[in-house]
Amino acid sequence: MPVNRSVVFTAPMRIELQESSSPTLQSDEVLVETICSAISPGTEKLIYQGKFPKNISDTNDLISSSIDYPICYGYANVGRIRQVGNQVKPDLNGRMVFAFQPHTSLFSTNPEKLLFVPADVTPEDACLLPFVETALNTVQDASPLVGEKALVLGQGIIGLLVTAILDQFPLDKLVTTDYYALRRKASRAISQHVTASLDPMQADYLEKIESQLNQGADLTIECTGNPVALNHAIRSTAYSGRVIIASWYGENSTPLDLGSTFHRSRIKLISSQVSTIAPELSGRWDKERRFNFAWKLLAEIKPGKWITHRFKQQDCAQAYELICDHPDESIQVILTYS
Repeated sequence: MPVNRSVVFTAPMRIELQESSSPTLQSDEVLVETICSAISPGTEKLIYQGKFPKNISDTNDLISSSIDYPICYGYANVGRIRQVGNQVKPDLNGRMVFAFQPHTSLFSTNPEKLLFVPADVTPEDACLLPFVETALNTVQDASPLVGEKALVLGQGIIGLLVTAILDQFPLDKLVTTDYYALRRKASRAISQHVTASLDPMQADYLEKIESQLNQGADLTIECTGNPVALNHAIRSTAYSGRVIIASWYGENSTPLDLGSTFHRSRIKLISSQVSTIAPELSGRWDKERRFNFAWKLLAEIKPGKWITHRFKQQDCAQAYELICDHPDESIQVILTYS
């Protein structure tokens, strides 16, 4: 009987790899052996650091767990079906699937909870599907218009994907920012339409944004995970513009400067979170339609090119240390299971 190994957050800054027996397979379930899983550099970093609110439950209905220690957490798992229950079609055996499952080497689930990976998509690209879906949801919430000037703060994996999707729109300007040179380089490489990728550490950073965007952005998307950036977003957005807040700050907070020009600016602050669909779209869009389009975007963008580090599952503690202690060295980190 194979042994199951799971990554468990046991306390702030503490990770353990715990072993258990192979999951029991029910007659209507399949057993999946994990190939790779992507670490969410935003949500999982907060969980690793203990900076998440303790009184909420995860909004993803495929992960039914209160967020508290100890917790086996994760939601970007790609594997292959190795066994099927006697009520499941046998031709599913061997299929590659995506699942909203933690970083675990084996799991059993109902096949209706799986997404089947298209034949032309690699496992590494496929495990980034939820990040593509998040970026798609963010851009839909932003509703970019032809000829607008757009600003994306933060070029981690979500910011890069947002930028890559916005690059497909006929915008007038597309400017990005990030603290780390590695990510700014990746941003500029997306397209010549990215007119600049700026460093927030430069003394004249905000003035450079203003110069690039000619008095401000029509649309600003905040993807940094750092609440300090929200003040930069507000200041850099033009009259009656939109600020889309894609970041989850957890327990981190910062004072907002709403007392200078903001009060007269008519700027709209819009929260964006992937677990729901914007009410104005929900009559035509559901999660199935959004996933179907996310697969198409994933095949076009091929976000696996932004995977900078691959750690074996048993080295998971090193992966989280890298994300927290050396963010300048990584964009996307994944775990492998072979």
